[in-house]
Amino acid sequence: MVRFPAVAGQFYPAREAELKRLLGTLIPAETSPEKAIGVMAPHAGYVYSGRIAGMTFGRVKIQNRVVILGPNHHGFGAPQALFPAGNWQTPLGEVPVDRELGAELMAMCPQLRPDESAHQAEHSLEVMVPFLQMLNPAVRIVPICLGHNGLRDLLELGDGLGRAIAKSSHPVLLVASTDMTHYESGAAARAKDLLALEQVLALDPSGLYQTVRQHGITMCGVLPVVAMLAAAKILGAKEASLVHYGNSGEVTGDQQQVVGYAGVLFR
Repeated sequence: MVRFPAVAGQFYPAREAELKRLLGTLIPAETSPEKAIGVMAPHAGYVYSGRIAGMTFGRVKIQNRVVILGPNHHGFGAPQALFPAGNWQTPLGEVPVDRELGAELMAMCPQLRPDESAHQAEHSLEVMVPFLQMLNPAVRIVPICLGHNGLRDLLELGDGLGRAIAKSSHPVLLVASTDMTHYESGAAARAKDLLALEQVLALDPSGLYQTVRQHGITMCGVLPVVAMLAAAKILGAKEASLVHYGNSGEVTGDQQQVVGYAGVLFR
């Protein structure tokens, strides 16, 4: 099965040459990639969040196997939906889904279901893929789209992901896709987002989940980040570092209604 792009020409260029040129400006050439357990990166249109995504992905070694966790914005499909096999097409070509790793993850994660329907219109995972392709043309992916899940579900998923990846014969990079606060002033968004990022940098999945709920933080990918934090701890993560924080108003010039973006590395 081929999963065709849903937002090429909207969130990022639909033509290969144009997309390559843009990615070349968004990914810093001077950075030296380092090994990481995972990254958190934003998934808005590249004109808004691409610079922070590029800075983040440019800092890490993109392994041949990458698990991408993203939120389900549309509500289709299973609450924990894994795209099980086939290829994802982007303007840069097709990226194979790592069927073997996907099967290993489902064996360890009882609630994870093979489900293509959750992925067809979802942009949060799709916009990650060209960055991965650009930095490692040999990359294979396991896309996981998360809908409504409670904290216990997410911690169980993260535990299973961590245990499965720990047994993998090849290195695996985790990617959690999220934007931060939506449609508040730049100052209000920053204040809320720093509360969430404090928990992310403390490697505290439960703390992040509770903080976002308590303060009404509209961090759309909080569920993927909670699951990734739980997995990263199983995999021995000792620290997280903020690559950059910003918002859409830095592009539009309007700080009255912004969306916040952050890039984080986990080692």
